[in-house]
Amino acid sequence: MAHLFDPLVLRGLTLPNRIVVSPMCQYSASNGDATAWHKAHLGSLALGGAGMLCLEATAVSREGRITPACLGLWSDENEAALAGVVQMLRAASPIRLAIQLGHAGRKASSAAPWDGGQLIAADAGGWQPLAPSALPQKSQEPAPRALTVDELARIKADFVQAATRAVRLGFDAIELHAAHGYLLHQFLSPIANRRDDLYGGSIENRMRYPLEVFDAVRAAVPDSIPVGVRVSATDWVDDESSWTLDQTIEFGTRLKAKGVDWLDVSSGGVSPRQQIPVGPGYQVHLAQAVKRAVGVPTVAVGLITEPQQAQDIVSGGQADLVALGRAVLYNPRWAWHAAAELDGQVQGPPQYWRSLPAGKNAVFGKTTFGMR
Repeated sequence: MAHLFDPLVLRGLTLPNRIVVSPMCQYSASNGDATAWHKAHLGSLALGGAGMLCLEATAVSREGRITPACLGLWSDENEAALAGVVQMLRAASPIRLAIQLGHAGRKASSAAPWDGGQLIAADAGGWQPLAPSALPQKSQEPAPRALTVDELARIKADFVQAATRAVRLGFDAIELHAAHGYLLHQFLSPIANRRDDLYGGSIENRMRYPLEVFDAVRAAVPDSIPVGVRVSATDWVDDESSWTLDQTIEFGTRLKAKGVDWLDVSSGGVSPRQQIPVGPGYQVHLAQAVKRAVGVPTVAVGLITEPQQAQDIVSGGQADLVALGRAVLYNPRWAWHAAAELDGQVQGPPQYWRSLPAGKNAVFGKTTFGMR
C-alpha cells in the first residue's frame, strides 16, 4: 500500500509525497491581479514540505469571480501579476504548483466572507451573475441570468485561454472547479439546472457542458501536464432533484475516458438546504467510493488534520492524496511535523534545517547541520 511520503506520478509530473495544499480563496486580489498578500501567503505555504501547492480558485473571466477581490487569469495584467508570484515561489521552493480554474456562475458578485458573503447588487459595485437557469442560490436573492448557448461557448473559450496562460506561467498541473455550487457544478445538479435544451434534463445533458469544458482544456494544454477536476460528490440534499454520489461516479467514469488525471472529491455548496454531517474526515468515504468505482487517483479533503489520520487514508487505499486547507493555515509546517511523527521525509529549505528539534534531522533526510 502507498505511504503518505511515497511519490506519485501524474502524467509527466512526479509528486514527492501525497500531501497537497488545498486551493483556498484569499479574496485579496485587485481586479483579478495577485498582490503582495499572495506572495506572503503562498510563500509561507510553499516552504512547508507538501508535495503540491494548488492556488486558489482563479476566475477565467471578470464576471466569473466569486467576489470583487478574487484572483483571476483572464487578462494580460492578471498574467503579469501572477508571474511575479510564480517566479518568487520557484526561486524559494521546489514544490509542484497547480492552479484551480473556475467560474462562480450564480454565486458570483458576492461579498467576502468577513463582509457577510451576501450577493452584492449591481448599484453597490456588483454585477449580474450568470447561471445554467434563472434560479437564485438563495430564495431572497434576485435571479441570475440564464446563459445562452453562444455564451457557453465563450465561457468555454475563457477556460481554455486561462489554462493556456497557466501553462505559459509554468504551472505543473491544472484543476477545474466543478464543485461547491459554482458554474460547472451548477450544470451537473438538478437543483440549479432546469434547462430544457441539450444542457439540461437528463444526467447525460447535465454532464455535457462540464465535459465539453474538460475536453477543451485537455486539448489545449501539453499532454505532459496533468488536468484534474474537483467535484462535489453529493449536494447533501435529501430529495430526488439533487446531485448524488452515484451520479458523481458516472461523471467520473466519463472523465476517466477523456483522460482526467485525478478527482478531488469534496461535497455540497449548491443549496442552502444542504445538511452536511461535519466531523473529522467527513468526506473521505466519498473519495474512497469514487476511487474504487472509477479507478483514477483521488484526493480526499475535509477536516483532515492529524498526521496519522492522513497516513491511514493513504495507506488504507481510501484516497491517493490528501489535501489540507485550514490545517496548513494554522500550521504551515504541517508536513514537517507529520514526517517527524511518522518517520517520513519531506523537502525543506536548507536555511531552516537547523530549526528541527534534536533527533528529528531525518525529516529532511539529513543527519547533520554543521558550521565552522
